[in-house]
Amino acid sequence: MCGIAGIINYKHSEDKRKLLKKMIGLIQHRGPDASGIYINGPVGLGHARLSIIDLSSTGNQPIHNEDKTIWIVFNGEIFNYPELRKELIEKGHKFYTKTDTEVLIHLYEEFGTEMFPTLNGQFAFAIWDQRDHSLLLGRDRVGIRPLFYHYSNNRFSFASEIKALLADANLPHRLNPEAISDIFTCWTTLGSSTPFKNIFQIPAGHFAKLTNSEFTIEPYWNLSFEDNDSCNKSLSDWSEELSELICDASRIRLRADVPVGSYLSGGIDSTFISSVVKNNFNNLLNTFSVSFTDDRFDESFYQKKSVQMLKTDHHDIRCAEKNIGANFPRVVWHTETPINRTAPVPLFMLSKLVRENNFKVVLTGEGADEIFAGYNIFREDKVRRFWARQPESKLRPKLLEKLYPYIFSSGDGRQKRYLEAFFKKNLNATSSAAYSHLLRWQNTAQLKTFFTDEFKIKGGSFNRFVDRFEATLPENLMSWNPLSRAQYIEISTFLSSYLLSSQGDRMAMANSVEGRYPFLDHRIIEFACKVPPRFRMNGLEEKYILKHTATGTIPLEIIKRPKQPYRAPISRCFFGDNKLDYVEDLLSEKSIKQKGYFDAKKVSSLVYKCHKQNGQLLSERENMALVGILSTQLVDEQFISNFPAYPIKEPKNLKICN
Repeated sequence: MCGIAGIINYKHSEDKRKLLKKMIGLIQHRGPDASGIYINGPVGLGHARLSIIDLSSTGNQPIHNEDKTIWIVFNGEIFNYPELRKELIEKGHKFYTKTDTEVLIHLYEEFGTEMFPTLNGQFAFAIWDQRDHSLLLGRDRVGIRPLFYHYSNNRFSFASEIKALLADANLPHRLNPEAISDIFTCWTTLGSSTPFKNIFQIPAGHFAKLTNSEFTIEPYWNLSFEDNDSCNKSLSDWSEELSELICDASRIRLRADVPVGSYLSGGIDSTFISSVVKNNFNNLLNTFSVSFTDDRFDESFYQKKSVQMLKTDHHDIRCAEKNIGANFPRVVWHTETPINRTAPVPLFMLSKLVRENNFKVVLTGEGADEIFAGYNIFREDKVRRFWARQPESKLRPKLLEKLYPYIFSSGDGRQKRYLEAFFKKNLNATSSAAYSHLLRWQNTAQLKTFFTDEFKIKGGSFNRFVDRFEATLPENLMSWNPLSRAQYIEISTFLSSYLLSSQGDRMAMANSVEGRYPFLDHRIIEFACKVPPRFRMNGLEEKYILKHTATGTIPLEIIKRPKQPYRAPISRCFFGDNKLDYVEDLLSEKSIKQKGYFDAKKVSSLVYKCHKQNGQLLSERENMALVGILSTQLVDEQFISNFPAYPIKEPKNLKICN
């Protein structure tokens, strides 16, 4: 796991060394162990290394082929590299390192862009071919590792993080209103866009080719669900195959020359992965959890149950509201985007705990909810489609009680009526390709009422957002089962650009920790796409096949526990007893007007309400608005008004290659 950066200028010569040092200095947290730069003619490549495989100096990057005509900088892991290396040696390729990085060089020599289907990994890399002065960029299938770029005037720059690109003073530092509007609708940007103007990302599952005359991006992998509902294969057969895949995906993700730990949230996903590792490969497993002082968010009861069963060497960090408020600016610096939740902050603290215990690698359970239908949004879609067949039914909406029993059992009739009215909105719009997500997006989009009128116009309407989104969907999407459609949308938006970024890569790498995701092995994803919908969600029981597979391996108490989405406290982290100077400053009328994104009067009213209620905002929408506004103000402050917000570190153990 590392950080990469590069500059290719076909038109003019420039001092690439100085700028590359700044670029990799800004992402030293991704790779604090060593640094390297390669410069030759139009190209300059930079690398910050986190040593995990081949800990010797021979593993330092950039790495080259036998005659030094091809060079690479690589961020991530290729988990099947031993098998690929053996095949390449048999074909006559010679290796001078023991790294998975060098495997990529020789795969490129052997297969060119046809190399990607052979890879099982999480990666972002750049390969420079000195023979024809071309650059190949590649990103893993679901976007676990980030890769950003800027291209203008025949000059191209790329990096693992946006802040490295912004090290170039000639690159404009401006937010993209349409992208910000998207974040205030579906939590993330769409497609290749980022929150910054003229800075883009290589989409997940794509590669890009740059030459002196053109820049092209092409997909090498597509997420596709098969209509398999009539398959006669039994649940037990499907479950047996899944068990074998999870075991192998976990096995190859333990490949490292450093110890590998595991996150343990107390839910089925991380507990299952930890148990697979503990029972099959590692009897000395270290596990890591975050718990909360606020009982509404705390899962420590189930974490302790899992630890008692697994008998791991367990480490826990307890998160209080004041911790979230204090760490929030640093978290935004690493996310590089406005966020509508504080959930990344405890994960930032958790990765710090991992690093403090001398671990560089952890396995996590991320991805299972998306590929095995574990979210309420999938259950909501199913209930609403059933209800839509008889919109005036009094019985069908009662199925909502199964989704939100804590509301319906409270005896609060007003809340029940509100919930029914909420889910009845646009009930009959079932012909929309985005039906499963429209209700949530419309609700979140109301946060945009806090924008100034000018920024609203620049950001675009909700209908325009839906049109832009639907234009990206597969042509045959409407032929899939509705559950498959909903899962595709969740995976292609929320998973890649929010969960694996703001809560995944960025929070782990902020503390030089690599997260590995067995459930996101492409073999498991492709398997899940073939599983009949009734086995992914049985009635309204989510993750049905995963629960069946985990039974007998982890405690039944964990499998049958009520679903608790991962969340963290919000408004009281910044107000009430946790008053913070930076919050007061950035949410002041002066600062809001100066930056120009939000309506100062509306923000002042929200802030006044926070103060009046001792920091406690009751509405979920108000909480999201507060975090969204504050994080947007921080993004402006850190990346536009006061860049860089934190000092640029000097690259460590820098090696210059020419």
